[in-house]
Amino acid sequence: MFPTLLHLGHLNLPTFGVLAAFGLICALQLSQVTAPRSGIDPEQAWNAGLLAGVGAFVLSRVLLVVTNIRSFRAFPILLLMVPSLTATGMLLTGVAVALWLRWRGIPILRMLDAWAPCATLLWAFLALGHFAEGSDPGLPARLGLPNHPGGTRAYPVALLAALLAAGITAWLVWWGSAHTPCRGTTAALALALSGTAQFLLTFWRQPYIYEPPFTSLLDPIQWLALGMIVAGAVVFCAGALPSGPRNRKGASHAV
Repeated sequence: MFPTLLHLGHLNLPTFGVLAAFGLICALQLSQVTAPRSGIDPEQAWNAGLLAGVGAFVLSRVLLVVTNIRSFRAFPILLLMVPSLTATGMLLTGVAVALWLRWRGIPILRMLDAWAPCATLLWAFLALGHFAEGSDPGLPARLGLPNHPGGTRAYPVALLAALLAAGITAWLVWWGSAHTPCRGTTAALALALSGTAQFLLTFWRQPYIYEPPFTSLLDPIQWLALGMIVAGAVVFCAGALPSGPRNRKGASHAV
C-alpha cells in the first residue's frame, strides 16, 4: 500500500488527500457536461458542487476535532492530517447545500440529476484513496492460492468499489446522453445502484465492530446502503410530483 505520496522533511502528502482533491476537480469538470442536460446552469453546478465537496471535508474535519478535542490539543497538525469523511459531516453538508439551493432558487432535483454522475466519480477516487492507504480491508480470500509472502490474501474491496463506482458513473453519463429522463430519475438511479453496490461489497469487507443495536441484524454499512436505496425511491417519487410555482427568474422552487 502507498498511504503517503510524498514525504519530505515535515512535509507529508497523503495519497488519500491527493486522490480526493483530484476526484473533486474531475467531478466538478464532469458537472459542466451533465448540468446542461439537466437544465442547470453549468456555473451554478460548479459553485454548488464546490460548496458541497469542500463543505463535506471541512465539516467532517470539524466534527473530528470536536469529538477528539484532547488529541487535537496535544497533536493538532497530526489530527488534522487524518483523512476523515464522516456520515454526519456529509449529512450536515447536504442540509446546508439544500438550504443554499432553495435560497438561490435552483431546482434541487435537477441539480441532483446533474450531480449524480459526479458524485459516483468522486466515490471512485475516494475508494482508490482507501485502497492506497489500506483503510478498507477485505475478508481473507479463499481461492486455493498459495500463501502470500506478506500474509493472508484479502479481497481488494476498495479496488472493487472503485471499479463499480467508475462503471456506475459511465452508465449514468450514457443514460443522461441517450435519454431525456424525468427530473430526479438520474439521481434516483445513482442512489439505488450505489446502495446496491455498497450492500454487496459488505459480503467481502471486514465487518466493523459497533455497539448494539447496530450489530443485532445488519452491518451499519448495510443499513446505510438500504437507506440509499430507499432515498432513491423517495427521490424518484418526488420527481413524479407536479412542479411547484416558479419565481421571477423562471426557476422552480419545488424539490
